[in-house]
Amino acid sequence: MFQSLAEKLESVFKKLKTRGKLSEADIDASLREIKLALLEADVNFKVVKNFISDIRERALGAEVMESLTPAQQVVKIVHAGLTDLLGKSRSSLARASIPPTRILLVGLQGSGKTTTCAKLAKELKEKGSRVCLVPADLSRPAAVDQLVTLGKKIDVPVFAFPESSSSLEAYAKASLEAGRAGCDTVLIDTAGRLHVDEDLMKEVAALARAAAPQETILVVDAMTGQDAVNVARAFHERLTLTGIILTKLDGDARGGAALSMRSVTGVPVKYAGVGEGLDGLEPFHPERIASRILGMGDVLTLIDKAEKAFEDKEAEKLLRKQRKGEFDLEDFREQLGKIREMGSLSDILSMLPLPGKMKASIPADVDEGELTRIKAIIDSMTPAERRNPKILNGSRRKRISAGSGTTPADVNRLIKQFEQTKKMMKRFGKGRGLPGLPF
Repeated sequence: MFQSLAEKLESVFKKLKTRGKLSEADIDASLREIKLALLEADVNFKVVKNFISDIRERALGAEVMESLTPAQQVVKIVHAGLTDLLGKSRSSLARASIPPTRILLVGLQGSGKTTTCAKLAKELKEKGSRVCLVPADLSRPAAVDQLVTLGKKIDVPVFAFPESSSSLEAYAKASLEAGRAGCDTVLIDTAGRLHVDEDLMKEVAALARAAAPQETILVVDAMTGQDAVNVARAFHERLTLTGIILTKLDGDARGGAALSMRSVTGVPVKYAGVGEGLDGLEPFHPERIASRILGMGDVLTLIDKAEKAFEDKEAEKLLRKQRKGEFDLEDFREQLGKIREMGSLSDILSMLPLPGKMKASIPADVDEGELTRIKAIIDSMTPAERRNPKILNGSRRKRISAGSGTTPADVNRLIKQFEQTKKMMKRFGKGRGLPGLPF
């Protein structure tokens, strides 16, 4: 996420830090590089122009020019500017004063709208809402079946009426069922097209009038760059959007759509899609995203993910084992599974505020298959071997490697890594560890 932009900005600030006092020429040179980096990231050129103008005005003020740490002050100003650009603060979903809350999801085909509908339903259900799904996309035959299948996976009712003559009729029938079922939140999946056209707009506009939703949210693919901004503008002109969900943001190394969306449309980004799984939806926090772009990490989001994956009782149990030195390979395997629930290794590492040298030592493509190999090796052990790896002699290691499709060297490496991890966790257990994390 934002990898290309983050690397370019880091290079700019690295140059600034080599200077003592900054002259107006130094600031202008840096701003030219920042401008180029933003344009290469596919940020709207008007947005870039206004952003650079604002940053220049603030950077030439007394707080920078007279500061003993001018480069840090510039970084602080750019961080504040990016936060403003992204929307200043988290924008939560509106709720109906009298239930149910109706949320209309709109967008083009291929944006991940139907899957996002299920992801949002799962998110809201976990927060205590009684959610139901309404498939109102009758133009794509598989759309109704897809939402029904996804609803079963997350145990959320789907009120489908594919035999209806129109999306309006399907919604009307589903709305009655939702009321009977006592749902307090209704998510409506609408029709999409391959491009913005009049027929699409008429259909979703009619459905919006009938449903009178508290939220009309556009689901748009972040990787389409400025096209995503243009789609958002077109939908907003016809429907008056209240929010945007950017999908595939984890695969968008440039970030132009995210940085342009709020300024161009005036509509806040409320969630970001960061994975194909049904857990891959994150609340959009402008300040946290700005921190990640500037290489400051995002510990708060990492803590949120950890708290979601690790239950309090499990964390306490693990902490007790750490302190007693009883952490074994069965615990290790369980924690690996929890870490995988938090997202990809690359994503997790990107949230850590690592020093420059340490960050540079992390490979661009972290081998996600390593976790699978580790799990296979541990699964090939007996319970006694997992509880006490010290009994692993040569013949046992050979058997384990054959059962897991690895080599004895892989088994030896895992045991060594485990012993190092065990020592580290015991050390953290005596102290406070990472704040908010179970390790």
